[in-house]
Amino acid sequence: MAKTLTGTVVSMKMTDTVVVRVERAFQHKLYEKTIKRHKKYLAGSNGVEMKEGDSVQIKETRPLSRHKHFIVVANVTK
Repeated sequence: MAKTLTGTVVSMKMTDTVVVRVERAFQHKLYEKTIKRHKKYLAGSNGVEMKEGDSVQIKETRPLSRHKHFIVVANVTK
């Protein structure tokens, strides 16, 4: 089953590749405080119209390059 994540476009400086920041929130087991963490993913843009700051949905795929394992499926920000 392929992962589907939603994040924000941080950089579009590369050709056919965007950097997407995905935030997740979870609760600490002992202190029950909500903690935020983020991770940046490289994703192939394959013709989806977007700009920096847009919210996009990315999907896991076969390795496209050394660090690129996701593709942009849709632009959630309309």
